Amino acid sequence: MPERAADTRRPPSPAGAGALTALTAAVAVWAYTGAVLPGLWSFVIGTLIAVIVLTGILARVAFAGVRAGVSRMLVLLLQVVAAALACTATLAGETGIAGLVPTPRTVQLVGLRLQQSLDEIMNGVAPIAASVPIATLLGLAFAVVVILLDQLVAHRRVLLAAVFSSIVGVMPMLISFGSVNLAWFLMQAIVILLLLRYGARHARHAPLRASTTVAMSSGVLAIVAALVLAPVLPVASALPGTGPMLTVDATLRLGDDLRRPEGVEALTLVTSAAKPPYLRMATLSRFDGDVWRPDRGERVPLGDGFGDLDWTDPIKTVESEVSIHVTGVSSDRLPVPYAPQQVTDAGGGWSAMAVNRTVVSRTADAAGSDYTVQAATAVPTLEQIRASTASGADVPELPDDLPSIIEDLAREVTAGADTDYDRLIALQDWFRAEFTYSLQAPVDEGFDGTGADAVATFLEKRTGYCIHFAGAFALMASNLGMPVRIVVGYLPGAATDQKRGDQILYSVSSDQLHSWPEVHFEGIGWVPFEPTATLGEPTDFIAASAGGGSGEGPEAPAPSSSPTPSSSTDTSGITDAPRDPGSAGATPLRRLDPVPVTLTALGILLVLALPLLARSLVRARRLGRARRGDAMAAWAELNDTLVDLGLRAPQAQTARVRADVLATTRAVDADALAPLVRAVEHASYARAVPDAGNLATPLGAVIAQLSESVDGRQRLLARLLPASLFARRR
Repeated sequence: MPERAADTRRPPSPAGAGALTALTAAVAVWAYTGAVLPGLWSFVIGTLIAVIVLTGILARVAFAGVRAGVSRMLVLLLQVVAAALACTATLAGETGIAGLVPTPRTVQLVGLRLQQSLDEIMNGVAPIAASVPIATLLGLAFAVVVILLDQLVAHRRVLLAAVFSSIVGVMPMLISFGSVNLAWFLMQAIVILLLLRYGARHARHAPLRASTTVAMSSGVLAIVAALVLAPVLPVASALPGTGPMLTVDATLRLGDDLRRPEGVEALTLVTSAAKPPYLRMATLSRFDGDVWRPDRGERVPLGDGFGDLDWTDPIKTVESEVSIHVTGVSSDRLPVPYAPQQVTDAGGGWSAMAVNRTVVSRTADAAGSDYTVQAATAVPTLEQIRASTASGADVPELPDDLPSIIEDLAREVTAGADTDYDRLIALQDWFRAEFTYSLQAPVDEGFDGTGADAVATFLEKRTGYCIHFAGAFALMASNLGMPVRIVVGYLPGAATDQKRGDQILYSVSSDQLHSWPEVHFEGIGWVPFEPTATLGEPTDFIAASAGGGSGEGPEAPAPSSSPTPSSSTDTSGITDAPRDPGSAGATPLRRLDPVPVTLTALGILLVLALPLLARSLVRARRLGRARRGDAMAAWAELNDTLVDLGLRAPQAQTARVRADVLATTRAVDADALAPLVRAVEHASYARAVPDAGNLATPLGAVIAQLSESVDGRQRLLARLLPASLFARRR
């Protein structure tokens, strides 16, 4: 039987393991405060951590005399029961027996709230409101997380606990592509070191005393690694052979990205129309006073189409075909012209949302897609649209405390117009004539957003970028009782010198991200307007006598193909809509290189690998000295290898006795041990120490044989968590 080191120490304290579990869980929870506003969920998770950890401590003390396997199962069972009671009491007490014991009604209520929470996540904005459904989702999720962490720490599976807690903590950043929480990285590095030290001190094969110097040195290295790696994650440079990619983000804050001087090609297209169209990705028509939220709607397989068009005869329809190749966009939605009727060659996983005629997916990515859209455009005459009214869809509900300047200016600017169309044209022309375009002014003046207060300031300062124009136009049109929504997508691309067949190839840059308002007209559908100064082509339908309704005049919704360099469009203020593949809500495109997730993982792995790296350096230094005949360095490396592998290494053993034990119990080659023993004995006892020669070769052979004598799990543990690294030398 393999001889293992005797475990003479006291077993680890349940209270110590519980405290470490609570700290690890709390740090993981902290990462979510940037994605969800503080509220009920914070209290629920705090309660669950306390209940689960205390239950584990008390149960382990109570079952200390029970057989290990049975004790572990009983502790786990009690923790699950305690978590269920705590969840019922904090989340659904009205359905439980005595407010604690869950019932079938509890399960039904929780199931309903979980569905609601998923809908809020997909259609909400970051940070998400701390609602009861969100608290239910996070509470149940962290109940599982805390139980698993407690089991891993208590059973000294510290590497798994470190990796698991790191994955849980980085999830909000990886999903939302938000800014890196540097403080969280620092705390997580400290937690990982505490976990590793706990595992090293309480493992059965660990030395009885630990090196504070080594632990502190590793801590410094971990914190330095976090300081160096964390700041570069959100804007990391691309790896060789990859290019920058536009990534659909969980927010619509694009001001910082669009203020960067460089741009990348987002997509290319060819079209059968006379000029390239706007491309839309999402719409927003719900306003809560601070942000515009994405539209919701039923999804159907893309092959089923988008349903009937919003208009019929006598409104003229102009049909076109647009082929799009996405080159630099990673997104869960496809850019399409309005109004798409059929999309082909997009691949599987895409769905059509008829409510706003967008293409979304839960699983597919737009990157690399090459597809064709059959589109139809309503082209009414001036007489037809003036005869219609802005109605036929829901008017956004506005908060009661909307700044008065919005309504006052809406009435003032449109006072001389007789029809809804003329009122909207008056608004459009007023914005384009009286305002200036600026990406920087909203930042300098402190109103970079589309909340009600930001719009009021924008109307006073009269300068901003596309999102301010679209947001202000939408609020003013809503005040006039008109159904309006904001669209997020792209301006038409710039013509290139390339062709696909006989059609000109247009290139759309990341700088051409844009937002614009649409108003719904009865019998005509959604009509786009262009209030943004200096950008696009303003809507202007013409009379039938002048050729209106032909689809050739400016009423065809195709603005200018390229903005000026200073007019990189921005949707930063509309909303912080989540990446809901099932909603029509626009999500912004934040320029991120394709490697931040990789760098995040590498940063975590680097911290976890610090013990391995430190031990490898020690071994390399000793092998170098052994190669020059240093017997004591060679013997020290042999002893530390035994400690790492969990084998006995009593300090009282002489070199010869230890060699005999290893040859007998570990089947180590005696011929490989012999030169090491002779060299140690000469170095220890001889007056004149002869040249021992190259000891690295026999030492390497002995180490290899010792490693082969233990199982694979022990070999892996010896590499990743070398117990000798924490041994204090005499």
